[in-house]
Amino acid sequence: MSKTKAGAKKEVNLAEVSTEERLIALAKLQMIDSKIDEIRNVRGELPLEVQDLEDEIHGLQTRTDNLLAEVDEINARISEKKIAIEDGLALIKKYEDQRMNVRNNREYDSLTKEIEYQGLEIQLAEKRVKEEKYSIEVKQEAITQAQANLDDRKIDLEAKKKELEEIVSETERDEQALIEQSNDNEKYIEPRLLSAYKRIRSNARNGLAVVVVERDACGGCFNKIPPQRQLDIRMHKKIIVCEYCGRILVDETILEEAAK
Repeated sequence: MSKTKAGAKKEVNLAEVSTEERLIALAKLQMIDSKIDEIRNVRGELPLEVQDLEDEIHGLQTRTDNLLAEVDEINARISEKKIAIEDGLALIKKYEDQRMNVRNNREYDSLTKEIEYQGLEIQLAEKRVKEEKYSIEVKQEAITQAQANLDDRKIDLEAKKKELEEIVSETERDEQALIEQSNDNEKYIEPRLLSAYKRIRSNARNGLAVVVVERDACGGCFNKIPPQRQLDIRMHKKIIVCEYCGRILVDETILEEAAK
């Protein structure tokens, strides 16, 4: 920057920063942020892939845990039914013994009905046990499949994490240095203009909020810029944006100063 250095670590009185200096600061900021974008683009979709795998693993683990909990509940019900069967058999034995010593037909019939009732209850309990055991088999198959998928995804995650860590370790120092430069450079831009810059950057597909006028056209959307507007841009007296795409327009002079 010709009149002030964006990288200098000192307090800045924004009232003393000229429009030309702000334009240089904006262009410099765009250059730095574009380099940061390039570094992050090297990582590609890896961070998202890692996040997706972590989410999928969490889902599979939750499903496996739920299935295991359901199996435990079924086993508890089976145990209850088995106890009920044992109790029923014990009652049948008791009633049969009592029936051997009845004093009349009414007592005999009553005990016979109790024996029949307990027999039906035992049959029903045995049927429920059989059904519950089948349910466990089905759930065990689902658990086995979910666990296999979980193990596979964990392997994939470790590989993706390793790949991402290698890329990050190669670029982390450069990225951090650029982030510091970007933060230092922002001191020369008033909050409202800086907010507009960031908003334009976030909406632009290529992240360009500041573009140079080339061949009488906006370097962002390539629409023609009227001669009078180009003159105003070269005067460096005010911040001018493209009336078509909203990007901040600068000329080659500002770009050259920003690159110093």
